[in-house]
Amino acid sequence: MKLKSISLKDKAIFTQHLKYSRHELAVYSFADIFIWKGLFDISWVVIDGNPCIFFKDNFGTFLYLPPLGKKFSPEAVLSSYNIAASLNKNPEVTRIENIEEEEIASYRGLGFKCSLKSQDYLCLRKDLVSLSGNKLKSQRWARNYFLNHYKFEFSPLLPKDKQGCLSLYDSWMGMRKAGNSGHVYQGMMEDSRIALQVALANYSVLNLKGTAVRINKKIRGFTFGYELNKDTFCILYEVTDLSVKGLAQFIFSRNCAELKGYKYINVMDDSGLENLKKVKLAYKPVKLVPAYIAKK
Repeated sequence: MKLKSISLKDKAIFTQHLKYSRHELAVYSFADIFIWKGLFDISWVVIDGNPCIFFKDNFGTFLYLPPLGKKFSPEAVLSSYNIAASLNKNPEVTRIENIEEEEIASYRGLGFKCSLKSQDYLCLRKDLVSLSGNKLKSQRWARNYFLNHYKFEFSPLLPKDKQGCLSLYDSWMGMRKAGNSGHVYQGMMEDSRIALQVALANYSVLNLKGTAVRINKKIRGFTFGYELNKDTFCILYEVTDLSVKGLAQFIFSRNCAELKGYKYINVMDDSGLENLKKVKLAYKPVKLVPAYIAKK
């Protein structure tokens, strides 16, 4: 069975199949799939009416998402898994990632072992806008500090802002790396930069939406993401100048205020980083959405 390399032309078919079910995990978006094109060889094939998405790197091939269809297809699951297995010298690499909790029983019924991979943090948008109450007082204080001490311009993020965003990310990454010399952490920062470049280069086509903060006409903070469903918007990136106190809290809250019509904000997972986990928990998510990995 021949695999097809993913392209922007495939957006329509993936969007159609992703909408067959209401997903809460942020990875169920064409934008989130496509931005990793700079790090993985991404290909796909339709099995039993289900698009199956394969990611390949130097370690091997795995399925980034389970087969996407109107209903669970054992044929698509087993066939796609066997395709990935046939491409891998090391059987430990073969896996299906980002399975939603309600499908776990079906995978176990086919003989798969399922384990928790990560959790997305789902927050109420109205809480992030108001930052009211004792539980969010530190974020509210930081936001107000920024408002009281800086003159700034807040505006929509546009494709023409690409270079300004990448320059800010490089500066931000340098400061983050200086505070954490861990090999895994630094590698994740580099990978995220590559994905950011792909996202910004295809900003309009991927239907990304965001905002930027400028101080003295220079971008000092930006954030953007995409609609996951009619109720939920996902924040894909948020980067700020770490020397500007309160900017991170301000742009996050203000951007959420711009996202009228959404009930929830998905702030993605924590990438297994304890400090990122603490930051996301500090915004008091109303739900943790689990993602699982299935292996034979």
